[in-house]
Amino acid sequence: MDLQPITTETTVTADRRWLLSTYGTETNKTITLDLAQFGAGTFTPAANGLPNVIPSGTPLGRVTANGLYGPYDSTATDGTQTFAGLLEFDVAFNTGSTRVGAALRIVGDIDVSQLPVDFTVPAAANRTDHLVFSDRS
Repeated sequence: MDLQPITTETTVTADRRWLLSTYGTETNKTITLDLAQFGAGTFTPAANGLPNVIPSGTPLGRVTANGLYGPYDSTATDGTQTFAGLLEFDVAFNTGSTRVGAALRIVGDIDVSQLPVDFTVPAAANRTDHLVFSDRS
């Protein structure tokens, strides 16, 4: 029997076309995502040796009960109905994980048409961020 080690490497590049400038990068908040909040359609499931991935630019809200973050949902009543900011980078996680650290963009210039989900910018009373949205499509 001939045992030969095999090494594979996969490079994944985040799609951050939604970010119009680097302005605000130094003000990102360190947060923790509550992965129980992310249901089907809010992340790319693990496949072909790659982990689950929540895409950069995902709109987030803060869950009042635990202080963690989940996907923004204007119809929710758990705190995520208040828009807090955008996920700065793709976040990978293993199936079965319950929490993962992330960066929250709260300041900057954003092209809303390039976000990974359809997003209607909420009224100022329903936001805690300082993002400026435009549509360059």
